[in-house]
Amino acid sequence: MKKFNIRKVLDGLTAASSSSSSSPSATQTGAQNDPVPEVLQSDHFQLCKTVRHGFPYQPSSMAFDPVQKVLAVGTQSGALRLFGRAGVECYCQHESGAAVIQLQFLINEGALVSALADDSIHLWNLRQKIPAVLHSLKFNRERITYCHLPFQSKWLYIGTERGNIHIVNVESFTLSGYVIMWNKAIELSTKTHPGPVVHISDNPMDEGKLLIGFECGVVVLWDLKCKKADCRYTYDEAIHSVAWHHEGKQFVCSHSDGTLTTWNIRAQTKPQIITPHGKQPKDGKKPEPCKPILKVEYKTTRAGDPFMVLSGGLSYDTVGRRACLTVMHGKSTAVLEMDFPIVDFLTLCETPYPNDFQEPYAVLVLLEKDLVLIDLGQIGYPIFENPYPLTIHESPVTCCEYFVDCPAELIPALYSVGSRQKRQGFSKKEWPISGGNWGQGTQSYPEVIITGHADGSIKFWDASALMLQVLYKLKTAKVFERARRSEEKAGSEIVDEDPFAIQTLSWCPESRMLCVAGVSAHIIVYRFSKQEVTTDTVQLLEVRMQSEFSEGDSPDPAGDQTPTLPTPSSPQEVEPPPQTPNSDGPRDNIPCLQVRSSPLKQSPGFQVELVVQLLWVSGEPPQPITSLAVNSSYGLVVLGNSSGLAVVDFLQKTLLLNMGTSELCSPADPPLRQPRSPRKTRQISTASDSMDGSNTSEDRCKSPTSARMSRKISSSGEQKSDLAERRVPPRHSPTCKQPLSCVNEGVAAAGTNWAFFRTKSAPPSKANASFTRSRSSSVSSIDRESREVISSFCFCESFPKKGEGSLGPCLLLGTSQGSVIMVALSLPPTGESRLQQPVGIASCGSLVTLKGGILTMALLDSSGSLLPPPSEQWYDPNGSEEEREKRRRRPASPTSPVEGQDSQFLVLCSEKQAKVLALPSQTRVHKHSITESSFVLRADVVTVGGGNCIACFCANGHIMTLSLPSLRPPADVNYLPLTDMRIARTFCFSHLGQALYLTSPTEIQRITYSQDTCEHRQEMLSELFTPVETPEAPNRGFFKGLFGGGAQSLDREDLFGETGAGKASRSLAQHIPGPGGMEGMKGAASGVVGDLARARIALDERGQKLGELEDRTAAMMASADSFSKHAHDMMLKYKDKKWYQL
Repeated sequence: MKKFNIRKVLDGLTAASSSSSSSPSATQTGAQNDPVPEVLQSDHFQLCKTVRHGFPYQPSSMAFDPVQKVLAVGTQSGALRLFGRAGVECYCQHESGAAVIQLQFLINEGALVSALADDSIHLWNLRQKIPAVLHSLKFNRERITYCHLPFQSKWLYIGTERGNIHIVNVESFTLSGYVIMWNKAIELSTKTHPGPVVHISDNPMDEGKLLIGFECGVVVLWDLKCKKADCRYTYDEAIHSVAWHHEGKQFVCSHSDGTLTTWNIRAQTKPQIITPHGKQPKDGKKPEPCKPILKVEYKTTRAGDPFMVLSGGLSYDTVGRRACLTVMHGKSTAVLEMDFPIVDFLTLCETPYPNDFQEPYAVLVLLEKDLVLIDLGQIGYPIFENPYPLTIHESPVTCCEYFVDCPAELIPALYSVGSRQKRQGFSKKEWPISGGNWGQGTQSYPEVIITGHADGSIKFWDASALMLQVLYKLKTAKVFERARRSEEKAGSEIVDEDPFAIQTLSWCPESRMLCVAGVSAHIIVYRFSKQEVTTDTVQLLEVRMQSEFSEGDSPDPAGDQTPTLPTPSSPQEVEPPPQTPNSDGPRDNIPCLQVRSSPLKQSPGFQVELVVQLLWVSGEPPQPITSLAVNSSYGLVVLGNSSGLAVVDFLQKTLLLNMGTSELCSPADPPLRQPRSPRKTRQISTASDSMDGSNTSEDRCKSPTSARMSRKISSSGEQKSDLAERRVPPRHSPTCKQPLSCVNEGVAAAGTNWAFFRTKSAPPSKANASFTRSRSSSVSSIDRESREVISSFCFCESFPKKGEGSLGPCLLLGTSQGSVIMVALSLPPTGESRLQQPVGIASCGSLVTLKGGILTMALLDSSGSLLPPPSEQWYDPNGSEEEREKRRRRPASPTSPVEGQDSQFLVLCSEKQAKVLALPSQTRVHKHSITESSFVLRADVVTVGGGNCIACFCANGHIMTLSLPSLRPPADVNYLPLTDMRIARTFCFSHLGQALYLTSPTEIQRITYSQDTCEHRQEMLSELFTPVETPEAPNRGFFKGLFGGGAQSLDREDLFGETGAGKASRSLAQHIPGPGGMEGMKGAASGVVGDLARARIALDERGQKLGELEDRTAAMMASADSFSKHAHDMMLKYKDKKWYQL
């Protein structure tokens, strides 16, 4: 019997309601054409997080398992990040969100204990791919300050703010009745409270002796069996940390005055005092106090002097000096300066046993924004090369794009050129954090993430198979001159604090063309080459973009005059624009940045082809670039902002078109402009202010017959000249009402995103965005709402005119007020003609208007398949001429459509609604209102599950999909409420159900909305726990065993168990069972000495899988128990019977 699926029934109802909302004309069109089959249903979609990359944001603690070789990092937001070998990462989150103050591994047990600032402790099971909490214990009356878990012990010591110590059984997570009270630990004569517990550790050679450090400077050696203090060690300064010598005869304390005190456990009054960074006075007086030593570790070696590693302790006269880590080895002292403040550090040793020579080999330093591993075995203490993708935030991320299913040869090409950029001087040893195993994912399509940064750098990341690895780094700032400090103040109103910050980018994976827009209103076009070149002069094109018409310059409604660009033979022949007396302000015709004048050496990789800069106009800075697209097949770059539109031919290095948005509209259409506030805005910022524009008083005073806008074009070695756009009688054309043709002059080829050649304007960001800076003194709400901003582009092969029978190159423009404008392109033939003949551009007017700003546009063919924008295959611009010509041919145009039938669907999505138009009839086929109470932040047309859909992320946190072309919504999930504008700026969808966003300034969160990916997610995730045999305990030796000089063991079960210590107070802490499950509990609680673990390790060495071994072992144990029971019953039954009674 076929299973009934209610979701499919609901899908059918939604499709029926969606089709019923279409216009009558749409119904007639649907009657003429066969309905397009759609495969996407509700069960094709499921939303879940996959993996988180990057440096843990605001780290607070860390721990290391020396046997499993796994690192754990806790953060102030309650997150846990676990790291193994390169590519093995895991993220999990405490529900409370409280800061993680301490972490403790159950070494080689596959479990982790975390202590939080809300006075709760949690036991995590790491034996499963997605770690889960097995137990939690919430303290009600005391604040947790320190935890200690001895190696191979199940009893966890917990120190509190009141100075008491409680003991917890980590197997059952229950409190022991054994409590060390502060008033019994200190001397009875002491009149003051000793303060919180800052340290707990047991004597390496005697488990029955516990060392307790109080903040006031008192250290107590507590005898667990006798329940009394053996010794007390008192110092005048507060204690921050304590470290044992492995022989258990002495320990070191670090203090708040920058001193280290070394105590012999038998001498309570005479510590050895040193001040590592203090100046020693000649008169024998006490050294000057230094900053507190926050932590010290004391590690011994067999063959040489011990290591003493400490953080802090610098002299107070080192004001402004960065944080340092000090390594003292014998008579040498090395001070290692760090880039960021130190959060914590750990010394990695060869043995997990505290009573053996430690043999330290590295120091792991957790900084506020970095993770550094120092090699102690090499001279000069070099650092290890970090294999984790922790440099996402090296400079603040300003934009992000995600490309899935890229060409197969793309990632190897990027890796090849990026490998030459690696720094030198790292340690030659392998990265020692090498635990875990990679996942066994079946999805192997290439994925690339591109991040733009505030310093002008762009990073390419290999994101395949749920991993992340940096491939290549591009520095766009190299193209420009560096401003001297004396000039920075003078130009502070021109350049930003981060003048090279990346605003938006457009990339074509097929042709490897990259176009980048920065906050200083500059655009750089890059080509990819495997050969190094030196460019004598960077090709430069300067563009003067003015605001749209002032109120007195409205277009003639009769349409008898249209702005038309003349067709001169060279830029020098064009007459300069007429100057008005006040046309030039204090700054005019100057760019925000100065392009480099000296030769530029360009390494293999992305190399500069052309730089386009927008100029200051009449004392107003150029408006931020809100949208950008590049097409390799057409050889065009198009950019838009609140001033209008500019089209650049990067093959001929010329400006083809420069006009306001309202001029692109057909005269028969209503003007796109709205009344604007008379106030001026002075803007040069990032996406947060992209909706603002400038309208100078001089512009408003111009007559209708004066020059509407001018543009300044210059290329290196050529004379700059001004071109004017003048009103001339229109050349009437049967195709378009506003024909425009332009000149050209030579460059290369470019492209953008595979499915839609456009990069959208980022939504408004808050003031806390690291790269957002506004210079607008006052921007009225009228200006923000009414200014028409170009928000998206799409290059395509389509029908420029309604009812047109032939396909041609086109450009679709979307604006912030919902208008969609079609622009026809007339391209010369390929080859030499393309470099010499002009490119024609003609605006065909507005197609349709949607509610809200246009976010994305795409084309489908008559069968519903996505039509990618035209692009050319990559060729090396510095390669042989034969290879370039072979790959340079533009793809053949699509087959001609059948006359009288619609053969394309135009998909449009705005902030409020989506529409599908049939072309060339331009009839609306489907319409869907996405949201009324909120608005869409990001929308992309993607391929998933064998079909196409629009994926939308709304400001209310909903992620939804609209099946194409019917706009039926098969999925709508309330995923993430918009709490941070960073998410809005960086959220992006990609094909095959993938998406990502910047969840913190340092981390990228990847998610999937594909059911297929969710089903295989478990296989793709990496494993943290692998069966490893614990190293053998150190040999005590004959004489130590004979005379009792070895380590003394302690039966903690008898001492702390319910039998020996009684029950703890129920009101002290509350036990909360976790969601880990019984299997996880048994796995985490099973000791390394258990029979099951030994059997598992032995069988694993024979090459069998861990999961099968556990099942078989459990089955064998159950079978043995059953057999024993039946045998015992049989023996009892026939015990006293004679043989003849059987």
